Amino acid sequence: VAVKVQRPFVLETVSLDLHLGRMLGLLVRRTPLATRLDIVDLLDEFAGNFYQELDYNLECRNGLRVAEEMKGLPRIVIPTNYPQFTARRVHTAEWVEGEKLSQSKAGDVNELVNLGVITYLTQLLDTGFFHADPHPGNMLRTPDGKLVILDFGLMTEITDDQKYGMIEAVAHLIHRDYENIGDDFVNLDFIPRGTDTSPIVPALARVFDAALAGGGAKSINFQELAADLAEITFEFPFRIPPYFALIIRAIGVLEGIALVGNPQFAIVDEAYPYISKRLLTDDSPRLKAALRYMVYGRSQSFDVDRMIDMLQALEKFVAVKEDGDGSAFKVDGVRGETDLGSAGQMVGTRTLTPTATPSRVAPTPMGDASNPQRLSDAGQAQEQADKAREALRFFFSSEGDVFRGFLLDEVVSAADALSREAFAELTVTLGLGGRPLPSALRALAPPLTEADQKVVASIRKLVQFFLGDFEGTAGGTGSIPATNLPTTLLAQAGSAETRRQLQALLPVLRENQVELRRFGLQLAGRLTELQASRALGWVRSRVAATA
Repeated sequence: VAVKVQRPFVLETVSLDLHLGRMLGLLVRRTPLATRLDIVDLLDEFAGNFYQELDYNLECRNGLRVAEEMKGLPRIVIPTNYPQFTARRVHTAEWVEGEKLSQSKAGDVNELVNLGVITYLTQLLDTGFFHADPHPGNMLRTPDGKLVILDFGLMTEITDDQKYGMIEAVAHLIHRDYENIGDDFVNLDFIPRGTDTSPIVPALARVFDAALAGGGAKSINFQELAADLAEITFEFPFRIPPYFALIIRAIGVLEGIALVGNPQFAIVDEAYPYISKRLLTDDSPRLKAALRYMVYGRSQSFDVDRMIDMLQALEKFVAVKEDGDGSAFKVDGVRGETDLGSAGQMVGTRTLTPTATPSRVAPTPMGDASNPQRLSDAGQAQEQADKAREALRFFFSSEGDVFRGFLLDEVVSAADALSREAFAELTVTLGLGGRPLPSALRALAPPLTEADQKVVASIRKLVQFFLGDFEGTAGGTGSIPATNLPTTLLAQAGSAETRRQLQALLPVLRENQVELRRFGLQLAGRLTELQASRALGWVRSRVAATA
């Protein structure tokens, strides 16, 4: 075990230091500096944390809580705390062998840093119980390549409003919507409520434009950005709230460790998979609105490439959280040994190959009786099913319910446009192309608009992404009808190998048939409502014409 004993008179020494610092802060309050930085408020925030750190009973309880909340993360070790052997000034925990992560020369340090990012983001944006002291001495690498997190004396609680505010700010940052970022900073307590943010927006734009240069939001250096934001506090009523000072410190330590071994590391890039997963699965109204903004932007136009980018990020999150694949970043579309492709790139994308987990254990493929070394057709189909994109599994899973609901409007529009397109082709085939059609039919199947064609193209592109590993999915023309998709794909498949690959999707569909049936009923219901609305519109127009 590891036993930590508090030195004598530490409590008294800390109390005296805090008292003297607070007296200094009260003097500073009488100067103009107080409008930019309230030392008393800052000290009051930190003082409570300092006293908490000196209470080893509380640290023990914190460690037990963190271990429970983080138990689902792979390769993360939280030493066992022993409350029966702990007192206010004596802490007892499990001894864990390891070297400081910041000093390790192992090849998997970047992976462990990314696992640490997911761990801290889970605390920051999910559980709300945040480890605010991840200095290099508190993060170890075990001999078998796991990440150990120590010392839970300094913790902070994050409110739901703060969690949502940070996610909304990232969405606005990606779209460079600085006016809304000004409002985000009000919500996050950087700017006092009631303040006119319009004079501050140009300064924020300068800071973020410099930070975004050379790679977009995902390339931001967090420490440099924090320093630039701090400079704004001397020009505008802008202050860094005490709770965020702890977050900056924690994330800055993670970023500093990562940059030593990987100069291309960017904290926002590694946070993006978690944020994407949260947006695609959280049913809270604020995050649903943030998801819509992320994909549609200010133009209110569906951005399929942004949607695909988020789904690829989701795949990485699953690989990190469930499979322990913490490869640091993509180079030419490759992360670790996995070819992820890039946003909008449909050809050659590959799944993040999972390890066997309790939630998804693949059956052993069956051999061919005539040749034990060769897989039977069923075995090959199972092997291909294991390679189905994680994003495809997610779409049909119960966890994908929010995403399916979000995408329903686009799918309805695409299915409606395709049916009208098919009707127009049918009239030509029957030799009716040049003849006037009954007004009722024209009302139920109006010609396709440019917006309709864009929606169809976007949904086809999204379908091709979901099926990116299967050659021939584009049918040689890049066109995949959205109706009766499995049958259509099998009919278009050119080779026996391609048909076998496509048939491997069927287990994924069968596994999630309840959700798939529900989505199909929602789609059919919405299409029926649309046609009923058109029919009623036609009836009203006829009644008005005869009146």
